[in-house]
Amino acid sequence: MQTGTPETGYEGAATAAVLSEGAPSLPSRVSWGAVIAGAVVALTIGLMLNALGAGIGATTVDAAARDTPSASSFGIGAAIWVLVSNLIGLAVGGYAAARLSGTSDNTDGTLHGLAVWGTSFLISAALLGNLVSGIASTAATGASNLLGGVAQGAGSAVSAVGQQAANRVDTGTLQAATQGVVDRVQEALNGAGGNPAAMTSDQRKAEIGRLATRRVTDGQLPQPDRDRLNQLVAAEYGISPQEAQARVQQAEQQATQAAQRAEETARRAADATASGAARAAFAVFGIMLLGAIASVLGARRGTRDLLTFRGSRVA
Repeated sequence: MQTGTPETGYEGAATAAVLSEGAPSLPSRVSWGAVIAGAVVALTIGLMLNALGAGIGATTVDAAARDTPSASSFGIGAAIWVLVSNLIGLAVGGYAAARLSGTSDNTDGTLHGLAVWGTSFLISAALLGNLVSGIASTAATGASNLLGGVAQGAGSAVSAVGQQAANRVDTGTLQAATQGVVDRVQEALNGAGGNPAAMTSDQRKAEIGRLATRRVTDGQLPQPDRDRLNQLVAAEYGISPQEAQARVQQAEQQATQAAQRAEETARRAADATASGAARAAFAVFGIMLLGAIASVLGARRGTRDLLTFRGSRVA
């Protein structure tokens, strides 16, 4: 004869703990309705407390009496308030999910709390992403409209100036001036490689610029090119070859020091960016970990007590 109560199950059924291969799986014990309800409760409570904190923070601003907290103190206080508000919301949401699921198993209740935590963070991330996208889109549209207005105004100004210039300068004069510039450039380029003393100033400057560009891009000039650069500088500025060589060396040292300073600045900026990204990543990890702990604690608190449940059934 089988003995036992309906709440504890029959002894004969309790002995059959091992199911044969191919037996049907146990039914799912997750309640997504409870999880969604808990996430809604968590987000709503967090939003409500954050709004309360914003109101309290606004009351501390007193521009007339100049009795406003410093920016660092205000920022730290706001960050602590947001963290505590979200933790309270997640704890209450985990409690609600575990309670509404009807489970009396602590593991099931804990998993429901974690589900609330994950759902809340995913919804928050989606809402924050949409908010950032909206702000960026609004800023881009405003900038585009502003640039369009500026371009339109600039176009009107250019059109007016062009009209005045067209009234004062005829086509033949413009063509002559343009052809003169082209001829001057060609003359400067054609003189490269000649005797520096017989070259014009434009020719020497053009070749000096070409050699200086090679020095910057290649890092070093061959000795013939360095001698050529010294001769060009000496002929252009009317100084001795020794003084020209000293000027070129000084210019090279200044360029090298400027490049080193720029590289050092770039390295410091990269290090600062990496450090900031690492701190932000660790902060997000810590906040999410604290949120998971709060959700689990709330869920375990909200899990139904089986002994109490049985006592109420017996009564």
